[in-house]
Amino acid sequence: MHKVLVVDDAVFMRNIIKDFLTKNGFEVVGEAGNGAEAVQKYIQTRPDLVTMDITMPEMDGVQALKKIKENDPLAKIIICSAMGQEKMVIQAMGAGAIDFIVKPFQEERVLEAITKAVASL
Repeated sequence: MHKVLVVDDAVFMRNIIKDFLTKNGFEVVGEAGNGAEAVQKYIQTRPDLVTMDITMPEMDGVQALKKIKENDPLAKIIICSAMGQEKMVIQAMGAGAIDFIVKPFQEERVLEAITKAVASL
C-alpha cells in the first residue's frame, strides 16, 4: 500500500482527497495545512507521494516543494491548483513536481496522476 501525505490549507479539501485516496487503496500517513507543516510532516512520515496545494499560508506549495526536494531529491509531489494559477503550476513543475491536478477535482484525473506517480516505485 502506497503512503501519501495530503497538504491543503482547507480541511474540506484534505478530507475529499483523503477519502478518495483511501477508497482507492492508498494509506494517508499524514496531512498538513500549510507548507511549513508539510515539510516537517514529510520528514517525519517519508511518504511515497505528496499531494500539495499551491496557495497556502505561512509557506506556499512551491516553496514547500523546493524544501522537500532539497531534503529528498526523489520525492514525488503532485501539485493541486485552482484555475488561474498557471504561473505557479509552471514554477512548481520547474521545481520538480511530477504532475498537477486542477480543482475542482475530477476523480479520474486524480487517479491517473496518482497511478502514474506511484508506478515507478
